[in-house]
Amino acid sequence: MQAARPTSPAPIPPPAGWRQVLDAVLYSSVWLSVAALGLMWATFLFWGVHISGRLGGLIFAATLFLYNLDSVLPYKHGQLPGTTRRKQWIRAHRPQLLALAVAAGSAAGWLYLTDNQLRPLTLFGGHLALISVLYSMPLWRRRGRWWALRDLPLLKVFLIAYVWAAVTVWIPALYLGRAWAEPVVLVLFARRFLLILALALVFDIRDYSKDLLTGTRTFPGLLGIRATKWLGLAALLGAALLVPPGLSGGHAVALVAPLGLAAAVIWYAEEARPDYYFALLTDGVMVVQFVAVWLAVG
Repeated sequence: MQAARPTSPAPIPPPAGWRQVLDAVLYSSVWLSVAALGLMWATFLFWGVHISGRLGGLIFAATLFLYNLDSVLPYKHGQLPGTTRRKQWIRAHRPQLLALAVAAGSAAGWLYLTDNQLRPLTLFGGHLALISVLYSMPLWRRRGRWWALRDLPLLKVFLIAYVWAAVTVWIPALYLGRAWAEPVVLVLFARRFLLILALALVFDIRDYSKDLLTGTRTFPGLLGIRATKWLGLAALLGAALLVPPGLSGGHAVALVAPLGLAAAVIWYAEEARPDYYFALLTDGVMVVQFVAVWLAVG
């Protein structure tokens, strides 16, 4: 008797109307790039300075480039198959995502080369770019699969938090001529690091089963999902306690209030949540942070 051949999961029917647009915005990392721009803008607003259009455009384009480059890496499509709408959408649009990555990378390069004020940041920005590229890039082969920096035990959430905090706090500070070790800058960096760390744990919860199957050690796999949620809430508490000195009452509230939304997102995170919970709501916490600061100081 011939064994039945495994069948591929039936493709999810394409959504109609607004869902097509929403899927494109979320899964092409446009929404995430808006979040990166928003967090950097919030840092400029802290010092009462308008964000540089070129620097803002550079961060948006660079984020779009790096995350779409990650989506189209050939080795990732040989890993365990996924049936989520996000994964199927990415597989179906790999040529478009590659073109978007090339366009975004070209735009980021042009913005950098045409802004002389960015030249002093080359060394600092270069190490962040290197970490970002190597984060998902296959570096060595072990046990029949390719491994990247993100696959090292428990490391990926700290890499994400460090790069995002450095890009959205230290780069604006250096751009404005402030020292990265200035006390107020360090406080801003630390609270941004803790916020991103907490949100990154939500994505570890999303990837719980996949990481177990691929042998990637993460906090949910080590501590369990419930303990990971408490760890995320502890990180948010630390961020709430790190209020930079000299803030107005409204600005202080704007920095702390979105942490309540982040806490709810962490507490109700489950692996089985729909893709929109992670791509729209969890990443949306960062956009809410910007909007709250903009309203407070505007």
